[in-house]
Amino acid sequence: MSQDKYVPPKVWTWDDASGGKFAQINRPIAGATHEQTLPIGKHPLQLYSLGTPNGVKVTIMLEELLALGISEAEYDAWIINILEGKQFSSGFVGINPNSKIPAFSDHSTNPPTRVFESGSILIYLAEKFGHFLPTEATQRAETMSWLMWQMASTAFLGGGFGHFYAYAPEKYEYPINRYAMEVKRQLDVLDKNLAHRRFLAGDEYTIADIATFPWYGMLVIGNLYSSQEFLSVHEYTNVKRWAEEIDARPAVKRGKRVNTTWGPEEERCLERHDASDLD
Repeated sequence: MSQDKYVPPKVWTWDDASGGKFAQINRPIAGATHEQTLPIGKHPLQLYSLGTPNGVKVTIMLEELLALGISEAEYDAWIINILEGKQFSSGFVGINPNSKIPAFSDHSTNPPTRVFESGSILIYLAEKFGHFLPTEATQRAETMSWLMWQMASTAFLGGGFGHFYAYAPEKYEYPINRYAMEVKRQLDVLDKNLAHRRFLAGDEYTIADIATFPWYGMLVIGNLYSSQEFLSVHEYTNVKRWAEEIDARPAVKRGKRVNTTWGPEEERCLERHDASDLD
């Protein structure tokens, strides 16, 4: 990329060398690039994912269900290496036509039920097992509102701020400033909400918290994108209190390890097929 002023061409063309570290995970067309079936383990619930914030949402949810003694929530978690293009296999695209992790299949139904998009998977599991999503109308609406807030806001944090601050091949002031401002606004939204609530939707821990913690919680306490100082995250004391409480939950600690390929070796669990894999 040149530092010269960019003038958009009349017709955009794809330059796969312009995307930086993650240039190979996106392309301007959908569909499979190669034929490959997905493995199926011994449990009805099959997860195909990676230990990114979106993937961790689902493994935290499953581990929370198991912590409640719900044995039917046992699952196989298969790793999908997005840097190698595994999300473009015919098997993966068959579950998620959008070729993004996580993808989920429930083989307790006939035919198996496919579910894609992390928020949709959380809702599916909450409704299937009857936990972490209130049934009372007002509380359910509040939970769903915060869940949808997270789903809509993450694009600014991950695809916007994270990309231009941490991963873009060159640093540019305008996009970094644009997305840093929006991320700080979002943190302020959370901080003001959590000033008078234990959790996002009230006193009850829900899928809204499970979805939001791997992004905004880990941004504040886990130094996501190595940006704690840059974003002055210490200012958001209510978010920090909320994040630390969630991070201390045993099921969260377990869920964070599944399909993780980085960090200390003792914190990695590349694939999970039995509870003992995390012990």
